Amino acid sequence: MKEDGSMNASSHIFGRDCHTSLPTVVSGNGCYLIDQHGKQYLDASGGAAVSCLGHQHPQMKRALHEQLDKIAFAHTGFFTSEPAEQLAQMLQEKAPGMDWVYLVSGGSEAVEAALKLARQYMIEIGQPQRHHIIARRQSYHGNTLGALSAGGNMMRRETYAPMLMKGSHISPCFAFREQQPNETDQAYVARLVDELEQEILFVGPEHVLAFIAEPVVGATAGAVPALPGYFASMREVCDRYGVLMILDEVMCGMGRTGSLFAYEQENITPDIVTIAKGLGAGYQPLGAMICTDVIYQAIKKGQGAFQHGHTYLGHPMAAAAGVAVLNIIEQENLVEAVQQKSGLLFTRLHQTFGQHPHVGDIRGRGLFLGLELVASRDDNQPFCPTRKLAKTIKQIALQHGLICYPSSGTIDGRYGDHILLAPPFVIQDDQLDELVTKLHKSLDEAIAKTR
Repeated sequence: MKEDGSMNASSHIFGRDCHTSLPTVVSGNGCYLIDQHGKQYLDASGGAAVSCLGHQHPQMKRALHEQLDKIAFAHTGFFTSEPAEQLAQMLQEKAPGMDWVYLVSGGSEAVEAALKLARQYMIEIGQPQRHHIIARRQSYHGNTLGALSAGGNMMRRETYAPMLMKGSHISPCFAFREQQPNETDQAYVARLVDELEQEILFVGPEHVLAFIAEPVVGATAGAVPALPGYFASMREVCDRYGVLMILDEVMCGMGRTGSLFAYEQENITPDIVTIAKGLGAGYQPLGAMICTDVIYQAIKKGQGAFQHGHTYLGHPMAAAAGVAVLNIIEQENLVEAVQQKSGLLFTRLHQTFGQHPHVGDIRGRGLFLGLELVASRDDNQPFCPTRKLAKTIKQIALQHGLICYPSSGTIDGRYGDHILLAPPFVIQDDQLDELVTKLHKSLDEAIAKTR
């Protein structure tokens, strides 16, 4: 290990980047992470929209210690457990229109389970010809091969393209980039809805299995919310042709956008919803797929078992973490806090970046916000990818003690850069000021450095 706390060449960790050395985290405190030299980093992205409760929450620690004193693991082929049953009950009660909960270890697993459940459901109801998934360009649904097949992140798909299952991708609801000049919101939504219907008709309604989408697009496009009425109209099209609607709330769910489930703000009910990240808040690897009773009953009356599974399904420690997270969100009124802090953060971002020459759009919902970066505000043209702007912002922000989530490929998988912000729900007003100040400094230095 190097003196600066980063791992040296003797490390045998197969990291995300073979050419990057990272500081070593040793502790956390609320909205901060601390490396071995005592340097503090404000966690303005919750890692990857994970740490909604901050770090070292005392109630979380107590809950995990108490569960560890009881039982850490028992395979779900032999046992259920009290925390798994409790978490499933809590989620069923809090998810409008949803009934059955399948507990997994993360977002990719949740999406993989959703796709496979949708397929088995169609077999059970006598429609085995349905297998085609329709998703959206610039979506991200996970890194397993099934989830990657559904996702529309071209950069992540490219290496594995020959291995991915066939499907199709339609336009996202991405007003900043794709709404035409003088096109009203209603006309833009109508155009997108028609595109879904035309794609279903082109593939053949009898072959289409499901439409999958993120209520607020996260990692790939940078906190892009849909326009009003979009999801309600897409739901109508799905119903017209017997297509299941799967909503991926792995990033945007669990209070992140100002309601426990993001779909609540769209006034619809999906057939299947996936959640993760904030459900475990980083204290345990945890995700869930939740489906309607109609789907569950079809499986129960058919084969009687979901032909899918993982070793750590319904892990007692993970489930105990999920129970504690939901309890804390309710006890500390954190959904309401997200709504309040969202307004404050939006205001601060607009005050600082609203006229910034290289910030084209400030968007998002709740404490799930994005800044899209542009070479020029005159035409919103992106920076050249060779500048590696997003990577440079991340490095400089770390030097200034700020963790944010910059990404590239915002527009088409290659061009465009954005910064995703997803701070803990417990962030304080002075920390919002610290976030914006450090972000401003990091952005300006990164742009100057990459000229």
